[in-house]
Amino acid sequence: MPNIIVTGAGKGLGRAIAHQLLEDGARVHAVDREEAPLSSLSAEFGSSVECCQIDVTDYGAIEKFFRSLADLPLFGLVNNAGILLGKGLFEYSPEEVARVIDVNLKGAIYFSRFFGHALLSRKAEGCIINMSSSSIYGGADPVYSATKAALVGLTKSCALKFAPYVRVNAVAPGIVETDLFAAISAEVIQRCRHAELVKKPLRPQDAAKTVGFLMSEAGRNYTGATFDLNNGFHM
Repeated sequence: MPNIIVTGAGKGLGRAIAHQLLEDGARVHAVDREEAPLSSLSAEFGSSVECCQIDVTDYGAIEKFFRSLADLPLFGLVNNAGILLGKGLFEYSPEEVARVIDVNLKGAIYFSRFFGHALLSRKAEGCIINMSSSSIYGGADPVYSATKAALVGLTKSCALKFAPYVRVNAVAPGIVETDLFAAISAEVIQRCRHAELVKKPLRPQDAAKTVGFLMSEAGRNYTGATFDLNNGFHM
C-alpha cells in the first residue's frame, strides 16, 4: 500500500484526489489547514487516511510533519493546496500578493524539498504531482496565474534534480466546479466555456483520475511533463 501525501485534501479537488488514490489502494496522508474538512474526511474513510492539520506556508510544521513520517516508505506527493482570489492586478494588496504566492508556490516548494530529500536519501522510487492550472496560458487573476506558471518551472526543475528515482509532473486543469469556482467571474467562465473544443464540463474526479494515472505503474515513463486537462480551450 503506497503512502501518498495530498495537500489541500479537505475539500474540492484535493478531496477528489484523495478519494481516487484511496480507491486505487493507497494510504493517504491528507494535509489541510482547516480541521473540519479533515474530520469529515477521516469519518468517511477511516484508517485508510491519516489527517494532518498543517498550513503549507509553515516551514517548521512541514519539517516536523516529515520527521513524523521518517519510518514510512513514502511514494507520492500531490501539491494541491492553493487559493484563488479572482482579482485583477490593480485590486491586489501587497499582503494578498504575498499570501497567494506563499500558499500556491512556497507550499509546493517546501513539500517538494522535504519529500525529495526523504526519497533520494534512500534511493527510493516515487512520484510528485503539482496541481497547476490552465491559467498558465493567461488568466483573469494574474497573481494566481503567475504562481501556477511557476509550478510548471518547479516541476521541470525537480524532474531533472530528482531523476532517476522520483518522477515529477504537473496537471493543469481548466475550470473545475469546486469551492474555488465562486471566485471566477461569470464573464470569464462563459468565455472559457465558449472556447472549449470538448463540451463536457470538467469535474473534480476527472482531474483526480489523471493524478491516479500518473501515480500508477501506467505513468512510469512520464516526468517533467504538464498534462493539459481543459477541453482544448486554449487552442
